[in-house]
Amino acid sequence: MNETPLTSKFQQILETVEALNLEDQEILIDILQKRFYQHKRQQLAQEIKEIRQEYQQGKVKFGTVADLMAELDSYCKRSLITI
Repeated sequence: MNETPLTSKFQQILETVEALNLEDQEILIDILQKRFYQHKRQQLAQEIKEIRQEYQQGKVKFGTVADLMAELDSYCKRSLITI
């Protein structure tokens, strides 16, 4: 099996981490988890900002699940007609 440079680099990283003692591995995991969750929070904040902008611009629709299903059904029927 051929390794891509990315796979090879990833393998090197894993080997480096495995060479650390358990305490250092635990510290690394903690740091990575905190950075990951911080990134996810930033991503969520950006999505919320975009949704608020769309709401202010009137691009957001409100309705029930039944309304959504009816709209999807209507869209599917229109799509089939134009095919």
